[in-house]
Amino acid sequence: MAMRILFWGTPEFATPPLLALIGEGHEVVGVVTQPDRPQGRSRSVLVPSPVKEIALEEGIPVFQPDRPRGEEFLAQLRALEPDLSVVVAYGHILRQEVIDLPRLGTLNIHASLLPRWRGAAPIQAAILSGDAETGVCVMRMVLKLDAGPVLLAIPTPIDERETGGELTERLSMLGAEAIVEAVTRMEIGEITETPQDESKVTFAEKIERAHARLDFRKDAVSVVRAIHAYDPKPGAWGMVREGEVRLFGARALPDRSGDPGEVLSVGEMGMIIACGSGAVAVEAVHPAGKRRVAALDWFQGRGVAAGDRWALPDTV
Repeated sequence: MAMRILFWGTPEFATPPLLALIGEGHEVVGVVTQPDRPQGRSRSVLVPSPVKEIALEEGIPVFQPDRPRGEEFLAQLRALEPDLSVVVAYGHILRQEVIDLPRLGTLNIHASLLPRWRGAAPIQAAILSGDAETGVCVMRMVLKLDAGPVLLAIPTPIDERETGGELTERLSMLGAEAIVEAVTRMEIGEITETPQDESKVTFAEKIERAHARLDFRKDAVSVVRAIHAYDPKPGAWGMVREGEVRLFGARALPDRSGDPGEVLSVGEMGMIIACGSGAVAVEAVHPAGKRRVAALDWFQGRGVAAGDRWALPDTV
């Protein structure tokens, strides 16, 4: 029996689960997403969220409150008579009255194996920490952040060269698979809700731009993980020749050494930068205000040279 589902989501990450629920024959009675945001240099063009675009294509009613609260908004949701709410990267914390509105409550898709990496940036946190695996969880939403019981968890290994963007895309598809299975189990009454082990909780804080600044005093493996974790956004970055540059595509070279931040060489292997221990080989760079290029092309265009030094964070 198809469920009447109220879907909450905003970014591209939320679109595969929405499409999967529609594809399974569930009736998505409404979509709640963030208001259209201005983009472009003039900031005059309002761009709808990826989730809104799908809703419009499917003829699904769209709601875009600045904040998901207020009696008028709640009355609109009640009129939809949803059986269940599904939340995927919506962007606002929901109040209890909103969580409890559908007769079966609210489920959330989270991109980690809870209770590890509750919070805003679990994908980047898993890569930064060198986790061998991550996954997605479907959990029952409660007021406390990402603390509800888990209905379904699907693990997946993390490749050592996988970027934040690549892993996000994979987990989005895995989330689509997970929510379809969880809703099916709910329909037939074969779902188990497992409380999280509070002794194993870790948190992944929201990413600020300053977090993505590279510190070459760290070991090469840590620097490589940062470059991978923040690819493509916000992009791991540093300062060299008084200019800001983002770095992409890296691998650790444990046998190379030099002063942290020193450009040891640039060639077919990329740009070799010394770290606190070992060095990293960087494949591509994106200088501020310019286009992304291969590190060797940047070197040949005199953007950097062997012997240059990347500034360390407390020396800028």
